[in-house]
Amino acid sequence: MSDPQADADPFKVAYPQAQEVAPWAPFGWLRRGFADALAAPAASLFYGGVLAAMGWLLVRFAVDGAIGLALLTGFLLVGPLLATGLYAISRAIEQGGRPDFRRSLVAWRENLTSFSFFGAILALLLAVWIRVSVVVVALFFDGPMPHAATLLRDVLAAPDGVVFLGAYLAAGFGFAVLVFSASVVSLPLLLDRPRCDAMTAIVTSMRVLAANRGPLLLWAALIVLLTALGFATGSVGLALLLPVVGHATWHAYRELVAPA
Repeated sequence: MSDPQADADPFKVAYPQAQEVAPWAPFGWLRRGFADALAAPAASLFYGGVLAAMGWLLVRFAVDGAIGLALLTGFLLVGPLLATGLYAISRAIEQGGRPDFRRSLVAWRENLTSFSFFGAILALLLAVWIRVSVVVVALFFDGPMPHAATLLRDVLAAPDGVVFLGAYLAAGFGFAVLVFSASVVSLPLLLDRPRCDAMTAIVTSMRVLAANRGPLLLWAALIVLLTALGFATGSVGLALLLPVVGHATWHAYRELVAPA
């Protein structure tokens, strides 16, 4: 009779279990995210203000058109990492406690190694995306890119503007799918389970996406829509909408990943 302990694979990873959700679940995440923002308005507005200031600075001071456009679209790539404090606030509200703003500022320290590694991955992807953006722009524009503040108007007015927009969106879509699949639940998972490593969180996130393609496609569309609406309405829109998305991401994680 074989020994179960001898047969066990010492290198086998026990990934958190992905759960299927209803097709319209993202609207419930947003509703609960909005409730969390109301429960901790000052802290939520602080994080929203920081993210909004970053977005405004990208639009206002992007001198090089190609790099400015890459940073503007790359805003969505690094946004989940910047919202870690919002996840911590939602966790505290969920547990019935009072959100600790100062603790939320350093929530990443609860799993420092994994958060650092994940941040390095996002930084690498952003650097690659900037390079791809510069190449795509160089293929269509002889001179400098239009300024980010008048980007859409100037691109559509250019002779090959529509073709460029299609090519740029196609390239950006590939990066967006990669980053979204790797991060849809990764950061809340790393915060919730300090012993979880970054690669386990990324694989879990991809498994979650594979099990919930429809709902998470809707979730991604809502994030893009709300972010675009925030940019369209200026810093105030970003400051109000991005905290709701951050809080909602925590509730998405809670429904998409089985409890430990």
